[in-house]
Amino acid sequence: MIKIMYSSECTREQLLSRTVPESAEVDEAVRGIIDTVREKGDSALFDYALRFDKAHLEKLEVSREEIESALAAIDAEFLEILKEAKQNIWDFHSRQKREGFSFEKEGIVLGQRILPLERVGIYVPGGTASYPSTVLMNAIPARIAGVKEIIMTTPPAADGKIKNEILAAAYVAGVDRIFKVGGAGAVAALAYGTESIPAVDKIVGPGNVYVATAKRFVFGKTAIDMVAGPSEIFVIADESATPAFLAADLLSQAEHDRLSSSVLATSSRTVGEAVAAEIEKQLPALEREEIARASIENNGRIIITESEDEAVELANAYAPEHLQLAVKYPFAMLKEIKNAGSVFLGHYAPEPLGDYFAGPNHTLPTSGTARFSSPLGVDDFVKRSSFISYSESALESVSGKIAAFAEREGLTAHAASIKIRFGGKDGSGKQ
Repeated sequence: MIKIMYSSECTREQLLSRTVPESAEVDEAVRGIIDTVREKGDSALFDYALRFDKAHLEKLEVSREEIESALAAIDAEFLEILKEAKQNIWDFHSRQKREGFSFEKEGIVLGQRILPLERVGIYVPGGTASYPSTVLMNAIPARIAGVKEIIMTTPPAADGKIKNEILAAAYVAGVDRIFKVGGAGAVAALAYGTESIPAVDKIVGPGNVYVATAKRFVFGKTAIDMVAGPSEIFVIADESATPAFLAADLLSQAEHDRLSSSVLATSSRTVGEAVAAEIEKQLPALEREEIARASIENNGRIIITESEDEAVELANAYAPEHLQLAVKYPFAMLKEIKNAGSVFLGHYAPEPLGDYFAGPNHTLPTSGTARFSSPLGVDDFVKRSSFISYSESALESVSGKIAAFAEREGLTAHAASIKIRFGGKDGSGKQ
């Protein structure tokens, strides 16, 4: 049964606590995998595929024939859904693309260039579930940004195959190469490269605690999008909300993982109690009931607040990955929201709409990091580079100031680099 908590009886820490899955055991295991992949390359990846995925592979890269076979096997209706979802995601993310700029003044030219990364790696989870939506959400912004090569890794099934839906999504999204590699080994391969898998400039995409830990360890050798924690949803509801809807929305996140968090804040005790009853009613119908029940019982909660304003305050403090405003006037409440990865407005914008179809990205900051970070987007696949040009007279006019600045920092070679251009003079004409 989900816990019902009263804000007047609990501390802020009790109301907003999260599961923290980190452990020294995981760290040690991941470090060992990374070191082995760096040392043994493809050989280690074949071994890990057999050990962790029970797959005896003859090659790591997915062939063109395998992709064509998947496209032939996938049902036409789902392929059209993938294409429509792609268009929605493309339409949204294309609006994020930025251009460089330059400006001139009295012999000075300054500017900024926006340059795409050369090669990125996308990690797509497998195991208990597979996510073609993750392929679309990660590859499409990279393609819009102008990334030259998109590499995808995903764990194989025991028969050595990748699910048709994953391969179809990769084809639709424009992924260049696909490898049958999962877990921390895939992250290591993307970061350091192997005989088959090229090293990339950035690794993006969600994964379990081993994947997240590996991304944390390789950061610096390569860039990463974020270190994602368990999935989470925070719902604010008033008396206009339908309890059955709210229960289904909370369970949609709970089925992800036993560590997922589903939180409802409402000032209506009647709504809170009705949602708790609906959760128990809906749980037995879920295919992933065991996972969802563990998540709800261990990490779920319904918070009865003193007011709607307090519910908003708690949401901002929690800074959730997904925030659902199941209230009568959601756009008015949106103005008060400061910290959230993605916000879903009203009774007919449930979180799965964002997971699959609407267009905004579903790779979102978790674990409270929405206080300072953002959803995956086109900016994650570009870098900024500035440029500077001064004419001789423009530099001479400020040379004394630059030299003075450098000397205050004790960097006389910096000062000399300026002075030497003008026979040792500073900008005031003094020797």
